[in-house]
Amino acid sequence: MTAKLEIFAIPGLPMVRTGDDLSSLIADAAERAGQTLHDGDVVVIAQKIVSKAEGRTVDLATVVPSAEAIALAAEVEKDPRIVQVVLSESVRVVRSRPNLMIMQHRLGFVMANAGVDQSNVAPADGVQRALLLPVDPDGSAETIRARLSDRLGVTLGCVINDSFGRPWRRGTAGVAIGCAGLPSLIDLRGQPDLFGRILEVSIIGFADEIAAAASLLQGQAAEGQPVVIVRGLTWTAPNAPIAELVRPPDEDLFQ
Repeated sequence: MTAKLEIFAIPGLPMVRTGDDLSSLIADAAERAGQTLHDGDVVVIAQKIVSKAEGRTVDLATVVPSAEAIALAAEVEKDPRIVQVVLSESVRVVRSRPNLMIMQHRLGFVMANAGVDQSNVAPADGVQRALLLPVDPDGSAETIRARLSDRLGVTLGCVINDSFGRPWRRGTAGVAIGCAGLPSLIDLRGQPDLFGRILEVSIIGFADEIAAAASLLQGQAAEGQPVVIVRGLTWTAPNAPIAELVRPPDEDLFQ
């Protein structure tokens, strides 16, 4: 069991642009700051810079809203072009009301606006853009993890996090949308508690807990700290993808 954790941001990352190699940007920034990564460190990266590096942007001037998007836009009081982009990233509308669309993303996540975002995507060329989630967040995490590990000669974990609302609580919290080199879940069922009682339902959202901790430093506005290192974690559970965190429909009592 971990008795102490250290969580710190890597300062000085430049603004990320399409085609940038995030592993190189992170390693270079860590070296400039005199920060050395260790075996077992988990690198937590804000989804936004991963999407920017992968070119996951849509020029809204190129979007032609469908009849479905126009109708939903009137209901939620949003730009029909944004609504069309959201629908294109989704498999269904879970709930909607003025200024809110809760969608089931194609990756299974239930989230506001299917993760489509316009904050902190200010262009230099005046083009109005929307930012989408990575196509394969687990794959993105593995690419960054492998390249960083090779360059620095250490064994790392990697989590890509985003901010989600919760249906039963107010406010957003950091959650994992991609991970590599660690288990997304740790299943404690069958193990004894302090008094020997066998645990029957305890499953830990390990990647989500890491994501939430890092989010405290990353912030939600103008903090400019998209990469955070979590040090001191230990685990023995096998690696597992983020898909393991998505609750199956037959277990979901909130939709």
